[in-house]
Amino acid sequence: MRRSVFNQDHEAFRETIRDFIAKEVTPHFHEWEQAGHAPRDFYNKLGELGVFGIEVPEEYGGAGETSIKYEAVIMEETARAAVSFGASGVHTGLCLGYLLRYATEEQKHRWLPSFMTGEHMYAVAMTEPGTGSDLAGMKTRAELSADGTHWVLNGAKTFITGGYQADRVLVVCRTSPAPADNRRLGLSILVVDAHAEGFAVGRKLDKIGMKTSDTAELSFTEVKVPAEDLLGDEGRAFLYLSENLVKERLVIGIGAAATAAAAIDFAVDYTRQRQVFGKPVASFQNTKFVLAECAAELEALQVFVDKAVDLYDDDLLTPADAAKLKLFGTEAAGRIIDKCLQLHGGYGYMLEYPIARLYADTRVSRIYGGTNEVQKSVIAKALGL
Repeated sequence: MRRSVFNQDHEAFRETIRDFIAKEVTPHFHEWEQAGHAPRDFYNKLGELGVFGIEVPEEYGGAGETSIKYEAVIMEETARAAVSFGASGVHTGLCLGYLLRYATEEQKHRWLPSFMTGEHMYAVAMTEPGTGSDLAGMKTRAELSADGTHWVLNGAKTFITGGYQADRVLVVCRTSPAPADNRRLGLSILVVDAHAEGFAVGRKLDKIGMKTSDTAELSFTEVKVPAEDLLGDEGRAFLYLSENLVKERLVIGIGAAATAAAAIDFAVDYTRQRQVFGKPVASFQNTKFVLAECAAELEALQVFVDKAVDLYDDDLLTPADAAKLKLFGTEAAGRIIDKCLQLHGGYGYMLEYPIARLYADTRVSRIYGGTNEVQKSVIAKALGL
């Protein structure tokens, strides 16, 4: 089905990204996977390309685009090549939204220039050992000094994407006790310098997929954070997290469709080339029927994604809409990629084939951004249940 979500500017940008991937990513990607992260200077290259400044307003030196469609193009092209831009998705897809929404003018002028160049990479630290999706139950705390000049931060975080290489981390912490009737109150966001005394990066976690997106444990021991580095209002972090979950879940849905589309392309190419019993695997009825099923399911998902993208750009995508997209999209991608791997036979299980990478990478999409069980709760609440 013909798509109408992108215009000529988006397609020109797509060609630029496709060329950049071919020259700067694909030849080196295997080395990045072995290292467990993209090289630090790669983010400077993304900054030079202008990727980090697309959605930054012009008054801060950015391109001033308000549409998420350029981000969608990047996700489609990286999936098409079965590669990633390391932890840059968190830098722009998550952290930028918090900075643009809640930072003061002084903070924006102080932080955004180095954000756009890639000189300072950002991560966001929410999850803690033992809390998982229960963000209101976090233990990391910050206390304001007696003279009001700084916060003193103590605690630990885990599963922090980009945490290993981050220069600044948006740390969600408790700054005041929660009332007994509402545990969501009393949480704040501090923008913490990762080079500050007492800030420590623990293990770089070894995942089954997303190998080039570094994921780490972080700890804070009497870390002094300047009072002027509080992001937004004190005690309103849970509201801020909720507001930004719509975009986060939309991005996950976009990625789900992109990886499913790539999996089908890889499976079509492989089954046309692979000979079994003297015939191409693609010539067997089972292969045709499986790929037909995948194509039909992808079409439904892609229409869903494109509609959600347009709604988001018009500020009309609701939390329930985003939850439905994440739930349906990630489950559909899991089914499609699994079927496409099966069509590769034993080779599909070999990491030298891109389908294996897609299979491993997509599994976490049903977990991060709120588990799919959480999405069902959000949807049920919207139904009045």
